[in-house]
Amino acid sequence: MTVKIHPTAIVEEDVSLGAGTSVWDNAHIRFGTRIGEQCIVGGKTYIAYDVEIGNRVKLNASVYICNGVTIEDGVMIGAHTVFTNDRFPRATTPDLLSLRPSEPDEHTQLTRVEAGATVGANCTIGSDLTLGRFAMVGMASVVTRSVPAFHLVAGSPAKSIGYVCRCGEPVLRFAAGETPADQDLTCAACSLTYRVESGLVGETS
Repeated sequence: MTVKIHPTAIVEEDVSLGAGTSVWDNAHIRFGTRIGEQCIVGGKTYIAYDVEIGNRVKLNASVYICNGVTIEDGVMIGAHTVFTNDRFPRATTPDLLSLRPSEPDEHTQLTRVEAGATVGANCTIGSDLTLGRFAMVGMASVVTRSVPAFHLVAGSPAKSIGYVCRCGEPVLRFAAGETPADQDLTCAACSLTYRVESGLVGETS
């Protein structure tokens, strides 16, 4: 499988693109970034330097991924999603006389999106977070806290409102802030099973 790069895309030196990956119009990938096999980088997406992206990842149009973000295999990031890496950013030094450098420093915080997770369109992802395996973030959410595996979160700030299956179908919904009782769950769409204990979800099939 060959790599496809649209003629309007900018791919800087020392970027690694895996077999079968496509980079679409006006995307910009900075130096040192590593992208795995069979990925899609949507039009007008910007990926900062030294970002790590796994295999079979879909980045829709106009996604912004900053330095310090790691995206594991099988993740989907919806259009116009923005990642951040500094909790208290400033453009300049306190005296306003010098621009702060763009290179990573003591203020740069790391975020990881674990395998199989989905982030809906128009989301803002805070820094120093983990989005767990197969978690799902509803569109237009503002994520300020880490999201456990298989949780469905939504809102601003995003809160857990349910659990989702590997296939993406909800397996349980509940009110924001509620911790459901320990129980076994079965996905009505694909029959995979899960166990809920103290609000956390594990696979049993």
